[in-house]
Amino acid sequence: MLLRAYQPSDCKILANLFYHTVHTVNTKDYSDEQINAWASGNIDLKIWNDSLLAHYTVIAEIDDIIAGFGDIDKTGYLDRLFVHPDYQRQGIATALCDKLEKSVNSPKITTHASITARVFFEKRGYTVVKEQQVQRHNVFLTNYVMELILS
Repeated sequence: MLLRAYQPSDCKILANLFYHTVHTVNTKDYSDEQINAWASGNIDLKIWNDSLLAHYTVIAEIDDIIAGFGDIDKTGYLDRLFVHPDYQRQGIATALCDKLEKSVNSPKITTHASITARVFFEKRGYTVVKEQQVQRHNVFLTNYVMELILS
């Protein structure tokens, strides 16, 4: 596995990976209506690219295929972490998180974890600060504000 920096030419691939992952991996925890609201397939690539460039964004590649990505901002907010469905449970999310968490000079890392991702983050030592309902296209989804206190 190769971990590398994000490049704007990756943006469309990441948007597709996000859509495909949510519509495959997260279906056990969210309804079809919630999945479609969360990942509608109508991502504004300019906004995503600007956000990914503003954050520290890491790409995981296996055999020249983008298998996952994650990004974190300077405050320690881990924004996105997605692994392609065909590459789940191979240590990709762990490798991405390791790199992202080490990149910030912050006393804690915060993320908004899906129901699906909660267990992954708990195994990394994150704790739930609160459960919340977020609205996407007039549909409510449960997620968790989680944090990791760095020593």
